Amino acid sequence: MLKNNVKITHFALLMSFLNFLFFHFPFFSYVVKNVDYKSFNGVFLIISLIIVVLVVNALIFYLICSLSRYVGKFLLVLFFIISAVAVYFINTYGVLIDKSMIGNILNTNYAESSSFFSIKLIIYLVVFGVLPSIYIIKVKIINETWKRFGITSSLTLLLILTLVFANASNWLWIDKNAKVIGALPMPWSYVANTYLFYKDKFKSNEKEILLPDATIKDNQKSVVVLVIGESARSQNFSLYGYKKNTNPLLSKMDNLFHFDATSCATYTTAGVKCILEHTNTDKLYEILPNYLYRNNVEVIWRTTNWGEPPVHIKNYQNREALMPNCKGEGCNYDEILLAGLKDQILASKKNKILIVLHTSTSHGPTYSKKYPPQFETFKPVCNSVELGNCSQTELINAYDNTIVYTDYILSKVIEDLKQLNEYKSTMIFVSDHGESLGEKNLYMHGVPISIAPKEQYEIPFIVWVSNGSKQVKANKVLSQNNVFHSVLNFLNIQSPIYDEGMSIYK
Repeated sequence: MLKNNVKITHFALLMSFLNFLFFHFPFFSYVVKNVDYKSFNGVFLIISLIIVVLVVNALIFYLICSLSRYVGKFLLVLFFIISAVAVYFINTYGVLIDKSMIGNILNTNYAESSSFFSIKLIIYLVVFGVLPSIYIIKVKIINETWKRFGITSSLTLLLILTLVFANASNWLWIDKNAKVIGALPMPWSYVANTYLFYKDKFKSNEKEILLPDATIKDNQKSVVVLVIGESARSQNFSLYGYKKNTNPLLSKMDNLFHFDATSCATYTTAGVKCILEHTNTDKLYEILPNYLYRNNVEVIWRTTNWGEPPVHIKNYQNREALMPNCKGEGCNYDEILLAGLKDQILASKKNKILIVLHTSTSHGPTYSKKYPPQFETFKPVCNSVELGNCSQTELINAYDNTIVYTDYILSKVIEDLKQLNEYKSTMIFVSDHGESLGEKNLYMHGVPISIAPKEQYEIPFIVWVSNGSKQVKANKVLSQNNVFHSVLNFLNIQSPIYDEGMSIYK
């Protein structure tokens, strides 16, 4: 039985042990898989890491509670609750709680977060979070003298330093695997990476860096529709050789081109930023819609998604703004982005128009809810948010149906553009990143790009042009940054920042 009155050293050790027991299986599972556990050096590293994790956490909990029992208890409750949720996502979806994943979490809205709700999540939360928290709140902690505090802290630090230097031969292995092992220990993975995320955010987003002024070179009516895909990976498009016919409509289109492409990152905020900027950088340069709007181009942004950099234009329309002018079942899905689109183009008083449609069609885990029932071409499908509970066939069928629906939406965009006889028009479809569907036991996206599997960064880049407008280069592998320069080319906008080599059009 757990005692109601506990010495602070025993309390810190107990909290560290529970933290180790509940939340560190993914960490040590990765370590065991990636060291030679049959060698003396491998065994020594594993044992050292176990001791270090237990001792470091115990020391930190001890220090916090010594300074203030109330603050210590509050933080421990917070840690156990958040760690319970974090380890659920690690175990269920194979995610890593690194800086980019923290960005994903902080940019997630209610609609997306609610799609992850499951009984399993509640069980994790109650067993690993709520129950320990009840004990933490109720227990009475007995403090020690400051002399005892000094001796305990000093000896513990000495033990940690001894183990660190005893593993000098393993420092190279730790450095090599730092991205992964730094994203798994609880609670420090999300504590440290939340700090790093905000540090980078404040540094990069202090002020948008304006680009040099641009000049519109002619009065020819031209329109570009840029469709930003969500979690679409190229290998599931039949245009790219996929065995299942996921592109029944686009495959019959004239003047349609598709190119191999890679994303700059494996999560939405960075992927969309890269699509909209002239170069891949950590700095916040003026993005394409803001730049063109400032230089007298009609810019319309329609979205059922989120995570884009700040958009400074007049016509920014989310789902709520589009709903009053939309009719039919398609309004509950990404078809809402097309409602009245052609009329909005024709109503413009400007000759140069950029339209951005930011979709959410292939975002997991609820793939089967991202398309109308009539688009359920491949069956059976996965209906669970716990993707590991579905068969590979069910999961891929549900995802493939989102690609079939994407095919339909893109074909509708093209059909609308074909009716604009006065305009030279083009459609560019490029995804923010790819998606894992159980390969290597990974699901969805967000693995750091340096170690991500190809499923998470190989993306479709599909282009359609109207008759008599522009010719498309015989491009090879494209990047998301090709979009910025291609749009300037098509709209015939002269800019010092324009790079001819980055345009997909001749």
